[in-house]
Amino acid sequence: MTFNETIFLTGFPGFIAEKLVERLAERDTRFFLLVQPQFVEKAKYDIGKIIRKTNLPLENFEIVEGDITLENLGISEKDLEIVRAETTDVHHLAAVYDLAVEQDLAYRVNVEGTRNLNEFVRRLPNLRRYNYVSTCYVAGRRKGEILETELEHDAGFRNFYEETKYLAEMEVEKLKSEIPTTIFRPSVVVGDSRTGETTKYDGIYYLMLYLRKAPNLLRFVNVGNKNVKLNLVPVDFVVEGIAALAGDESATGKTIALADPNPLTTEELFDAITEAMINKKSVIKPSPKLIEWSLHLKISPPMTGLPLSAVPYFFVPQTYKTSVSEKLLKPYNIACPNFRTYIKNLLKYVEENPKL
Repeated sequence: MTFNETIFLTGFPGFIAEKLVERLAERDTRFFLLVQPQFVEKAKYDIGKIIRKTNLPLENFEIVEGDITLENLGISEKDLEIVRAETTDVHHLAAVYDLAVEQDLAYRVNVEGTRNLNEFVRRLPNLRRYNYVSTCYVAGRRKGEILETELEHDAGFRNFYEETKYLAEMEVEKLKSEIPTTIFRPSVVVGDSRTGETTKYDGIYYLMLYLRKAPNLLRFVNVGNKNVKLNLVPVDFVVEGIAALAGDESATGKTIALADPNPLTTEELFDAITEAMINKKSVIKPSPKLIEWSLHLKISPPMTGLPLSAVPYFFVPQTYKTSVSEKLLKPYNIACPNFRTYIKNLLKYVEENPKL
């Protein structure tokens, strides 16, 4: 079979990667999916799900065993020759997303792995676009408005995840002058806005799980902050945004924040969740300093379910501007939905799948 497009993608079978492959799958599109050996069986299973949903033949999907932390991505010499000759587009999603990740692992995967991917991309004779998935949190400890056109800063970082994703994006930024490159910066990704589907409970899910323990009681004290917004985006918006702009020439050389232009404050998020659960809001709203102090206590994680590594993200005074994103996505009629419009779908999924 002749293919008009051959996509090399890392990060499979991760949640976002799986959704993106399903969205990009077409009869004349072939995928080279870079998969670590220990995840090959899961990758085969997920490919099977995609095939059943898209009704495409198995020959459209090829697993390439490898590892971005290794030279030539750990791909065998025979496979490497074929992949290099046939790849037209690259999507780099593989990364360590753990907020509590140790420095060595984060650096090896996020920075060295991206450097290895960059070298691979440089040697592709038929490359049309290199799409790199970063994060809004490359902004680190910066405060105030964060523009899509901004990257370098000396404000520091909350953890090695942020720092190494920043360093990785710096490496990709250098490629913009050499090859057609687009950088995508999602904010905090949650489940599908329509089905609620997700593969792990972290971020805002900590608050949902906390309130689910006893919503009528726990909703009285709002643990949010009226001055700080938490930017949430459903996975389907992220996938649709990447799929639309990965082939759009006007997105070449751009950095695109896939974020909510009108995010809720953490105080508003708390009430949005309790209203969706029991149609009631909070009553008591302690000072943000008191809430932040209490959440940093050692006894807090067992009681609230919120790990100490995640606490700072409920108190990040940052606003991610999305002017570039909105302008490019407008012709496709793609926009980030407000959290209030899909919170019930997220909660329903959590109720039906209390443990992941």
